[in-house]
Amino acid sequence: MDRITARFHVTWPGFTLDLNLNLPGRGVTAIFGQSGSGKTTLLRCIAGLERAERGFLSFNGEVWQDDRTFLPTHKRPLGYVFQEASLFPHLSVLGNLRYGLTRSKAEQRVSLDHAIELLGIGGLLERKPERLSGGERQRVGIARALAVSPRILLMDEPLAALDMARKQEILPYLERLRDELEIPVLYVTHSPDEVGRLANYLVALESGAVVAQGPLAETLARLDLPIRLGEERGVVLEGIVAERDERWHLERVAFPGGSLWMRDRGLPLGHTVRMRVPSGGISLSRLPQQDSSILNTLAGVVEAIGDDDHPAHSLVRVRIGESVLLARITKRSVAVLCLQPGVPVWAQIKSVAVAQ
Repeated sequence: MDRITARFHVTWPGFTLDLNLNLPGRGVTAIFGQSGSGKTTLLRCIAGLERAERGFLSFNGEVWQDDRTFLPTHKRPLGYVFQEASLFPHLSVLGNLRYGLTRSKAEQRVSLDHAIELLGIGGLLERKPERLSGGERQRVGIARALAVSPRILLMDEPLAALDMARKQEILPYLERLRDELEIPVLYVTHSPDEVGRLANYLVALESGAVVAQGPLAETLARLDLPIRLGEERGVVLEGIVAERDERWHLERVAFPGGSLWMRDRGLPLGHTVRMRVPSGGISLSRLPQQDSSILNTLAGVVEAIGDDDHPAHSLVRVRIGESVLLARITKRSVAVLCLQPGVPVWAQIKSVAVAQ
């Protein structure tokens, strides 16, 4: 499998970036962390916009930077999407896209027509940037980045400047990019929602260092890593819409190991979706419970028990078929239920806690 290997050491007054990464050569890798963690600096190093004091970068075995080599940005086959699209105001949308196309002499990895279709901008081609909404401008900016025939797409918080409605408008297009592009995408964000919906692989940064890296679902389920997508720990499950209850506005999503009822989002049956399941939305019992408001009850087995941030709480990893859940419960409950690895349990998951 194609890989991206990156090692960078950058020192500024009050900040040091020191990273060693081995990233997949396809899919979306989320570079996740709070402001000041080094996310954008990492992306700039990969783009060649920042020259690390000590650095190494190879893409599928081709060295872009080492002690003797430093490819300048214009010779690196990459596309870069910033927070603001920065389109040329005197050109139409099509003119902006063709400008990107003329910069590249490489074989088209993503045709212009395909980029237009992926981003849903076919009806915008004759408009000037001033007549576009924020979400439309950003979609055009992404299509322009694809028009340069990149071998890798870098995205630096592309939704940060948009309001919530525009973010929800553009996220489905980004999901299409993840599913259909053959090239890797490095996606910088501090948004848990964007990580949960888009990422295949996760790199979590803190104060210029990597605190975790690995496949998304596997990394979030580790008890020894302080990774949160939002206010608490949790996992991301992928499944398909298997059933819809129109009367109660619910849909049932089947995943490897079971299924969960959650609020209906109007998606067609068979559609692939992701679900974020927070640890605080799960309770555990040794026997199936009756007469409960909780719609989801799944049989599982305790895999491991670890500490949570508060001394009163434990995190319990529960195996549900091929999938894993994390439940945050009190240590008293662990003792009362005599929980330990190998013990069968019933996981009760609140529908209102499950999010896309």
